[in-house]
Amino acid sequence: MGRITEDLIRRNAEHNECVIFSLEELSLHQQEIERLEHIDKWCRDLKILYLQNNLIAKIENVSKLKKLEYLNLALNNIERIENLEGCEWLTKLDLTVNFIGELSSIKTLTHNIHLRELFLVGNPCADFDGYREFVVVTLQQLKWLDGKEIERSERIQALQNYAAVEQQIREQEKAYCLRRAKEKEEAQRKLEEENESEDKKKSSPGFDGDCYTDIHADCPSAMENKDHLQVPETQEQQHSTKKSDEIEDDLAFWNKPSLFTPESRLETLRHMEKQRKAQDKLSEKKKKSETTPDFDYRRWEGPECE
Repeated sequence: MGRITEDLIRRNAEHNECVIFSLEELSLHQQEIERLEHIDKWCRDLKILYLQNNLIAKIENVSKLKKLEYLNLALNNIERIENLEGCEWLTKLDLTVNFIGELSSIKTLTHNIHLRELFLVGNPCADFDGYREFVVVTLQQLKWLDGKEIERSERIQALQNYAAVEQQIREQEKAYCLRRAKEKEEAQRKLEEENESEDKKKSSPGFDGDCYTDIHADCPSAMENKDHLQVPETQEQQHSTKKSDEIEDDLAFWNKPSLFTPESRLETLRHMEKQRKAQDKLSEKKKKSETTPDFDYRRWEGPECE
């Protein structure tokens, strides 16, 4: 998985001659980043920050970005809104398709007095009854919510029904939190089972698919020579069986039912990463086999051995 490094930022700062301390715009989308870090120390002058389509689970380490106006965290694994109070000039915040179920966490945005646009569509909280009314009343400074302008008449009506809506939101939040707790528990149990299964595979004989010979054995007889000649065929069969098992495992992974949760997103990305590593390892082995000369079995004829 990716991390935010100085080198990564420099590579994405070509428009600023790779100088990062004076950057005003930075795009780090689709980097498989799991944690939001370092940016508030290295890029204090940022006004626009794109971090969409990553694996970020928490909003953090951005409080020193006083000049930040637009923050895009769409398609991440965020579950609550927090730690944005220090972004004094934040005008637009995009949290489309995350996992925010704690709608009351938007109250932290009341400190961002310049906030005009907020996107929460695609989050669990956006399906709550009374969602829009709650946001409209809570964030009086907002002009647009999920791409739709907030009319003055809508705000007045939302204020009139706020007491009932707030109670409704609390109840839905509570139900959601209970459900998420069960999902996390199930995901943890599943992860432990998979790790245990992997450990068993690694400890089983011939896990790496390599074939070993006994270097301490005496010189092979003519019959043993025949056995040696059959080894490459056996290796090919083992490789074919292993490849077939891997294909079956891969199909089973993609066909199994799965909830859309932060854990399932991580599981999918890690599965894909595992596939990439396995493919790289296979390619490396193939290159080595192509550069290694074939073994001359004629040298193992019995009569020549003492």
